[in-house]
Order: sequence, then structure tokens, then C-alpha cells
Amino acid sequence: MVTTPTPLPTGPKGLPVIGSLLDFQYRPLRFFRELEQRYGRMATVHIGKQPLLFCFRPEHIRYFLTENPRNFVKPGNANDVGLKLFLGDGLLTIDGDHHRQQRRLVQPAFHKHRVDSYATIMTRYAQETIASWQPDSVVNMASEMQYLTLRIITKTLFNVDSIEQTKKLGHAFDVVISGGPPRTVIKSRIRSPFASTRELDEASRTIDTFIYGLIEQRRKTNDDTGDVLSMLLQAQQNEPESMTDKQIHDHVLTFVAAGHETAQNTLSWTFYLLSQHPHVRAKLLAELQTVLAGRVPTLDDLPKLPYLEGVINESWRFYPPAWRQARMALEDFELDGKCIPAGTITILSQWILHNLPDIWGDPENFRPERWDKQNAPSIPQGAYFPFGLGPRICIGMPFAQLETKLLLATILQHYIPQLKPRARIVFQPLVTLRPKYGMPMRLETNNTIISPVSTTV
Repeated sequence: MVTTPTPLPTGPKGLPVIGSLLDFQYRPLRFFRELEQRYGRMATVHIGKQPLLFCFRPEHIRYFLTENPRNFVKPGNANDVGLKLFLGDGLLTIDGDHHRQQRRLVQPAFHKHRVDSYATIMTRYAQETIASWQPDSVVNMASEMQYLTLRIITKTLFNVDSIEQTKKLGHAFDVVISGGPPRTVIKSRIRSPFASTRELDEASRTIDTFIYGLIEQRRKTNDDTGDVLSMLLQAQQNEPESMTDKQIHDHVLTFVAAGHETAQNTLSWTFYLLSQHPHVRAKLLAELQTVLAGRVPTLDDLPKLPYLEGVINESWRFYPPAWRQARMALEDFELDGKCIPAGTITILSQWILHNLPDIWGDPENFRPERWDKQNAPSIPQGAYFPFGLGPRICIGMPFAQLETKLLLATILQHYIPQLKPRARIVFQPLVTLRPKYGMPMRLETNNTIISPVSTTV
């Protein structure tokens, strides 16, 4: 244990009283990069009187997330309080022994065999979305992907296949998630320009009524309907202490919110990147044509589509769904010759690590070839962590990997989305990295398609 803390690394002086609050809140992406470029490995930023330690090297990521994870917890800042207000005690918001115990109970619901069984659902719903589109029409791809991924996660979590029910839930989640920036969600429930308090409360009640109603129904019947909720209820039967209805509610609510938000952003940004890089798009379309020849992709096809995987990995490098995370030290620790006191909050950023020139060579270039198997050993652990690392790595990562591959391959077999001219694409860095004004795209027909669009599998 460190006994004599030393001064924290240098950083920007900031403004009187508020420090670097305005930069941190209103231009965080640019601010983070400026910090790394100016100060190098580490920097200290003051938000008011609160010092934040920024760490910018892969070995730092390993130190916090994989080598010493038990000394660091998620800090109780405004952002986490806001998430907890909405998500309750799900895996995203709990910590320590409680997190480890709950994750062990939840893990069977995301076993590979269970996740793989959802592949047909994913492609079927993608086909139904395609069938609703018109060639050369302009759609908001962000909204389209939000609805599609919410349908998929509602089906796989709850076995709900009602379009009307999904639309109702989708509206409720959209109101709650978009009710205000996560860092000010508590304030937004009192008075918000985004959504009224009444709207937020009604949306929350809609979600709660639906989830608790299903839990009650499943506890009575004790049936395994093949969804995650059934697996959660069955997985705990051999446990000495079962989960309460509230714990199950909070877990599935976290899965819905995080699951469809991550997938919709990934797909939106990937379509955007493909529209901006025609040579990458052409190579991907050629691979899809060679392997699939216009048919619906299956689970067995995915190992034969390495460039598809490279495109998605590179998309996550370019625009990571979660672009920063924070940890607070429970005990003093030593890093880079600095003795850091307990209670210090450290910021780790995928946005920075995924773009370090000395690691990636040409990080500004969208180059899926960097993910070829022969290049993988050159990427150090900690340089790439779109879903986190260590014991808190996102439990839904296999689900997201499967879903994004299947949906991208299915859609591109029929349509090649092209960004609408003069579209305004602006980052909205909240908990995830969203396109602030959506993603308007024209649906250009893929003329290499062989098989017709079908809504059945």
C-alpha cells in the first residue's frame, strides 16, 4: 500500500472555480484528444475541486481493468447516479462482491449455445425490415436500426413477438433514454426541455408494468420459453439465494437499454463508414456475394466472412459504442512512478486508446485489413476494448457480435445505404456515442442480389 501520495500528473489549469468543466461537458471528444496530445501518458483535470486522473496507455487499461480490478469501482458521480435511477441494480451499476455474485447468476443466460440460438430471430427480423423499405427512399438509419434491434432484443429477452407491443415499449424506452443527457437525467425528471416529467414517469411505468407482469407470469408457469428471462429464472433454482423480482427486473432492463443502444449505434456508424469508404464497401460486398450469393446468412457462414468481422471490429475502433469509463480507487496505488491516493477517480477512454498513432500506425484510416489474423498479435491488450476488459467486460458482447454481423450481412445483400448529401452528422457523446441528428441514408438497391426478399426463414 502506498503511504506517501505524490502530486498528481500535470494537466490544464482550467477556469477559476469550475476548472475544465465546460470542456469536459460540452466538447469532451476533442478535449480528451487534446489532453493526450499535450500531456502524453497521464494528465490531471479538475472539475470544480474534483481532480480526475486521465490515463492514456494500454498498460494503464490492463492495470485498472484486468490486473487490479478489485481495487477500483465505478465512482458515484452524477452520470452513474442517473443511470442507477433508471436501471436500478443491474450489472451496469452495481459493483464489488454484489456484482460478482449477480454476474455469476446471470451468466448462464448468455451461454454461447443460448446466444447462438437467436441467430434465426435476428435474420428473420432483418428480412422483415428490408421488406418494409422502398428502393431509393431516404430513411433515418439510426431510427430504423433502433427499432430493428429493439424488436430482436424484446423477442430474445421476453419472447414477445407483437409489433404493437414492441412499438409501445420502443416508444417508452426512447422517451426514457432520450429524456435528457444521462449526466443530467435526475434534473430532467424535474424539468427538461427534452421530455416532460409526466412523459418520463409514464414511460417508466409502461416498462416496469410490462417486465414485472412477465416475471409474475413466468414464476407461475415455470416454463422455459427459450428467452433470457426464462433462463434467468431457471438458472437461480439451484442457488442458495434466488434473485428477487426487482433484481431480475433491473437486469433485464439493463440488457434491453444497453443491448439495443449498442447495436443500433454500431450499425448506424458502420453504414456511415461504408458509405464514406467505397473501396471497403466493394470488398465487403464481394465477400458477401462469394460466400452467400444472395441468401440469408446463417451461424455457420460467419467463420467464412473474415472481412465482415474486420469491418465491424474497425467500426468499433473508429466509433466505440462506449467511449469512456471511470474507476475510483479503494486504496492507494502506484502507477508510472506516481503514488495515487485512495478515492482518486480515473478516466479511461476507448476514444483515445483506439486512436493512438504509435499503436495503430494510421488510426485516421478506416482499414479493416488491420484485423487480419496475422496482424492481431501486434495489437497489445488494452489498446482495444470496445466492450471493456476484465471481470466487468460486457456480458452481452457475444450477443452484440453475432447480431451486428448477421444484420449487416443480411441488409447489404439487398440494400447499400448511402449517406444523404449534405446530411449533418454530429457526435452526441453521452453514455454511448450517438449520431445526434440521426443518420439519413438513401437505400440504393444491391444489384448483385440473387434470391428475392422473404419475410420467412
